[in-house]
Amino acid sequence: MNIPTTSFPRVVIIGGGFAGITLVKGLRNLELQVVLIDKHNYHTFQPLLYQVATGGLEPDSIAFPIRKVIADLPNFYFRLAEVTNIDSKNDTIETTIGNLKYDYLVIATGSTTNYFGNTNIEKFSMAMKSVPQSLNLRSLIIENFEDALLTSNYEERNALMNFVIVGGGPTGVELAGALAEMKNEILPKDYPDLDIRKMQINLVQGGNCLLKGMSEIASKKAEDFLIKAGVSVWKNVKVTNYDGKIVSTATDLKFESATVIWAAGVKGAKINGLENECVIERVERFKVDEFNKVKGYKNIFAIGDIACMNTEQYPKGHPMMAQPAIQQGKQLAKNIIAIIENEPLKSFEYTDKGSMATIGRNKAVVDLKKVRFQGFFAWFVWMFVHLFSLIGFRNKAIVFLNWVYNYIRFDRETRLIIRPFKRKNKDSFSSQDL
Repeated sequence: MNIPTTSFPRVVIIGGGFAGITLVKGLRNLELQVVLIDKHNYHTFQPLLYQVATGGLEPDSIAFPIRKVIADLPNFYFRLAEVTNIDSKNDTIETTIGNLKYDYLVIATGSTTNYFGNTNIEKFSMAMKSVPQSLNLRSLIIENFEDALLTSNYEERNALMNFVIVGGGPTGVELAGALAEMKNEILPKDYPDLDIRKMQINLVQGGNCLLKGMSEIASKKAEDFLIKAGVSVWKNVKVTNYDGKIVSTATDLKFESATVIWAAGVKGAKINGLENECVIERVERFKVDEFNKVKGYKNIFAIGDIACMNTEQYPKGHPMMAQPAIQQGKQLAKNIIAIIENEPLKSFEYTDKGSMATIGRNKAVVDLKKVRFQGFFAWFVWMFVHLFSLIGFRNKAIVFLNWVYNYIRFDRETRLIIRPFKRKNKDSFSSQDL
């Protein structure tokens, strides 16, 4: 890896997400050697991935170079690689570019899409957890309408214009709202020779409410906003299979769709090597104590989505969202300093700053600790919080200008097929070729 030897303790951080980047910033100007490893050379602001997928933003406006985060910091190093295994007995990680020893290891790999073992859904549906996946979805959405223009088969055209979003959490709700905006304001102008009124947006939720974890009024208001925008909301419907053409459910309900977007669950992006006893099956998160130390290990920590800290208030671990990751990164930085200085560690205590979701233009729901509100003001607060949370002045400026332009012009100008997406299920349609 070409990392210089040092007399300072070496802290290796795996993952440049919210948790990892926050930890890096907290370890500035200390007598430590810090090595950050990620398979991408950029940090992704995941809450806005859906806007990339629906043509509202370009990907480089929500991504920030990791090397710029650590620029001009002594004893900080970044390596572009994927960690394949952890050898805890020898305090070594194994990567695609070589091995590296550590004094302290921090796993901050985040989460990945959870298909709950359904291989067909994994094969044929679309995920949206990374910039490349969002670009694939953007291309597919636009390709669907281009293909719909070329077919004279009624059923095939309807399938191409039928979008099924599985999962009624913030990702599913925000994506459904963005697609509804495209249907109502943008696509009729792009495709005047196509009856966009036939476009269907189906949001399928396995539970009895949207935005589980938020207040009942936020859930109900979000549903009302979506229905008013033309989204069909299906609750208490569990998707069981998707073969590339037909979406099957646990009930008699079925959808014929060329595009299924899976937003129904996440699991930890686990790395092999640690004992199975410290891993929670199904969600693949590492069990950690109150100091974010992986149980059974003295010098290995986990923070963010990959970490599961059981508390009285959160018996299944903290929410897999940005705020817990950021707060754990800040606290772990202080505890690593305490370890180096032989001082007592401080337990992590999560401060819930609230939840929010946007459903489109002038529509959002916000649940703060003592205040709950919906509508235009909530939408304004949502924009301010997300804009403020972006890394880098350039990104903040570009996103702000894009939002202002889109708001004034009722437009999303990045409806571009930069790299065509090859549909795995294109041959599954029994009708005539496109």
